[in-house]
Amino acid sequence: MASMSNPPRTSSSDPHPNNHLEYLQCALEFARKSPPAPTNFRVGAILVNAQTDAIIATGYTLECEGNTHAEQCCFVKLAKEHNIPEERLEEVLPEDTVLYTTMEPCNRRLSGNKPCVERILGLGKGIKRVYVGVQEPEKFVGENTGRKRLEDAGIVVVLVEGMEKEILEVSTAGHVLELGA
Repeated sequence: MASMSNPPRTSSSDPHPNNHLEYLQCALEFARKSPPAPTNFRVGAILVNAQTDAIIATGYTLECEGNTHAEQCCFVKLAKEHNIPEERLEEVLPEDTVLYTTMEPCNRRLSGNKPCVERILGLGKGIKRVYVGVQEPEKFVGENTGRKRLEDAGIVVVLVEGMEKEILEVSTAGHVLELGA
């Protein structure tokens, strides 16, 4: 898998680098609310207005009805708050909205639901930067090529280092260990 690197700050509206771990810690607290299960990762996500450092929406795996992912829950809840379909969220998102998620957004879902990468891309220019705590392990769908799709669309994806062990412990709670692993 290609490694992600931390690009230099390109805008005064980017969250301060010292805040990245704080936002990921917040997202991790939401991930802890997700019920442990052998068939999914426990992920937390938050949408942040980078100009004001205000949290716009939060979500965690299985928070909303159905087999929902953390990013999806952020979008569903925010759309409901504004009484618009998810596809129109770009209209209400602040110009410098960034997404923090404990695990990189999925590019493929075995459930048949729309992958989180497609949801992000469906927001047009609504989200220009995504901060992730870990890359998605290849356990369920193989290599996640969503990062490339996001970057090809002009969205910057940044791996924030420093919480990998803790995030993986939370995200894989409930998974059955394979013998010989």
